[in-house]
Amino acid sequence: MIQRLTFAFGLLLLTSTLSKAQMTDTLFVVPDSTRIFTLDNFYRLILKNHPAVKQAGLLSEVARQEIRLARGNFDPKLEAEFNSKQLNSKAYYDIFGSSLKFPTILPFDPSIGIDQNKGAYLNPERYIDNEFNYQQFYAGISLPLGRGLFTDERRTALRQAELFKDMTEAEQVKMINELLLDAAKDYWDWYYAYYNYRLLNKSVRIAEEIFSRVKNNYNFGEASGVDTVQAKITWQQRIIEQQEAFMNFKNSGLQLSNMLWDSLINPVELDLKRVPVLSPDAWTLTPEGLKALADQARINHPELKKLEVKIYQLEAERKLAAEYLKPELNLNYYAINQPINPHGDFSFTIYDNYKIGIDFSFPVFLRKERSKLALTKLKISNTKFEQSITERQIINSLTGIYNQLTNLQSIMANQKQMVESYERLLEAELLNLQQGESDLFKINVQQEKLIQAQTKWLKLLAENERQKAQLYWAAGTYRLNN
Repeated sequence: MIQRLTFAFGLLLLTSTLSKAQMTDTLFVVPDSTRIFTLDNFYRLILKNHPAVKQAGLLSEVARQEIRLARGNFDPKLEAEFNSKQLNSKAYYDIFGSSLKFPTILPFDPSIGIDQNKGAYLNPERYIDNEFNYQQFYAGISLPLGRGLFTDERRTALRQAELFKDMTEAEQVKMINELLLDAAKDYWDWYYAYYNYRLLNKSVRIAEEIFSRVKNNYNFGEASGVDTVQAKITWQQRIIEQQEAFMNFKNSGLQLSNMLWDSLINPVELDLKRVPVLSPDAWTLTPEGLKALADQARINHPELKKLEVKIYQLEAERKLAAEYLKPELNLNYYAINQPINPHGDFSFTIYDNYKIGIDFSFPVFLRKERSKLALTKLKISNTKFEQSITERQIINSLTGIYNQLTNLQSIMANQKQMVESYERLLEAELLNLQQGESDLFKINVQQEKLIQAQTKWLKLLAENERQKAQLYWAAGTYRLNN
């Protein structure tokens, strides 16, 4: 009788210790031999070394080269020409001309040049007297008074290239956010696998101790052979569950390693001594918190930023198309041998030694120009509609995930209460065992239900964090105010 009471008391002590320790902070107190690996640490390593992040960084270089390409339209241009004709021992002409043009972001283009023409059969327009050895300097500008005064192809291309830089930055943020979302999912899978393994590891030790006690009592004639078999089966079942949990923990660690790279872009295996933890989060599940995320999404979400930049680019196209509705009217003025002549003398007069001209053209019906403008306006309207739809989808997605989180946290609260209830039932069943009103089978059933409830609570805890990561991603970030 004393031995049976001793067995019951020991069983009560062991299982009570298991049930209390598993749902308190002791489960999450990691051993001193391990090293904490937080989600923020994980993010920092990814942002520093992951090839996909490096790949996203190339978009910035692409944007810089696009801007450089557009600015190339404003590079100074050196031109030279030489023509000579000799026929039947007669020098018909020698024509040489060179110029340096300076395209600017302003509506006028300055240029300077020198001509040297001589020969018996020169076109009179090209004639230069011998005062300066048949040489003639000129400097002047071409000024558009109609089309091209406010914008032109060069300035529009530069503006669009600058906007393209903003678009690539938004695309870069989008790529990184998607990468970190996958990383967060892997991290919380690893988190669940680790703490579930710790939970089942404890259950194995308890089941082994119970089997040992039952076996001793059987040897002393205080327990039946069936009790011994039942205790062994329970112990074996816990070992199987532990092995499955350990394999899940190892595989989830391997999956996490896919995100780890060193500075030389070599893959890195996750250190087995590193363990996950649940760090405090500044964001709280409140309507105000949801509103803050929604406001941030409206301003910084990469999809909305890309559409905003696209509208700006189309506006630049619209201004250029509207410019083509104007007549082409260019004023050209070139001062000849002013202010410096080929001898180096300074002189300038506005009434002499110049060449001036006006170019004019204007399509009669403007069908091409009006169609181009109308098409651009339609593209702008279409993009604005797309922007409105996308914004609504983003806000609704945020609200939907917020609702899931709200429901999930309610389920978590109920699940934790269920765990506490199963703990009380197990304690009651152990008390009944002391009084001879229960048996090992009932104890095992209650303990099995408790372990299942605890495992589900851990799974819900990890799912809650995954949903938070999904919420941040839906807001176009991976952290609030990031």
